[in-house]
Amino acid sequence: MSEPRLQEARDGAVLVLTMDYPARRNALAMPLRLALEDALERAHADSGVRAVVLTGAGGVFCSGGDISGMDVKSAMDGRERMRRTHRFLRLMAKGGLPIVAAVEGWCVGAGMSLACACDTIVAAEDARFMAGFHKIGLMSDLGLPFFLPRRVSVGRARRILFYHEQIAAPEAERIGLVDFLAPKDGALAAALEKAHFLAKEAPGPIRLTKQMLAEGLDEALEQEKTYQGLLFTTADFAEGRDAFLNKRTPEFKGG
Repeated sequence: MSEPRLQEARDGAVLVLTMDYPARRNALAMPLRLALEDALERAHADSGVRAVVLTGAGGVFCSGGDISGMDVKSAMDGRERMRRTHRFLRLMAKGGLPIVAAVEGWCVGAGMSLACACDTIVAAEDARFMAGFHKIGLMSDLGLPFFLPRRVSVGRARRILFYHEQIAAPEAERIGLVDFLAPKDGALAAALEKAHFLAKEAPGPIRLTKQMLAEGLDEALEQEKTYQGLLFTTADFAEGRDAFLNKRTPEFKGG
């Protein structure tokens, strides 16, 4: 099984980060989360980088969290897992660099959270979005309860989060989940165009606007850290994880 890695490439003032974990369709395994944090830290310290594009390899943006690696023993372990993850999320949402997501194929679970944490989402016309966290006995995380209602309204967010709806890119663009559509296989090129536009803008206004738009995020992530940390310890999560890994339908009992 191939190891998760983050590819980095420069296109002028734009840094392109590509999640590459083909064995799990770019699932957001912990090593990939830490690599994202490191890459974003370095990008923010590099005056030559003015914008970032985030995408996935192999025609898939991200299939969600790496469920096989969710071996959490206690609520404190769960809180620590979320704390480590939130570091790169804060860099995305509150750092000074504008970030554009280039979405091809599936954008699911934590992948959807990651896309929504970006400033702009460009999706290929055949891309698909879904939350799906509840299928394994967890709540949506990585800031999705914060970002999603701000894109699509609270009512629509409930519908997406509770009913596991699969949303095609044209519908996602119609409801505000996606900002720009691109032809099939054209999301990266379109995202680079948007990123180069942002890279030429004055950085100060972008940085301060991002700060204002992220007001309330820290409080939301603190709640998320506690709630998800508890859910990692429930019998329903153990059942959901086992059902997923063994390709069967879970039987939740509320424990």
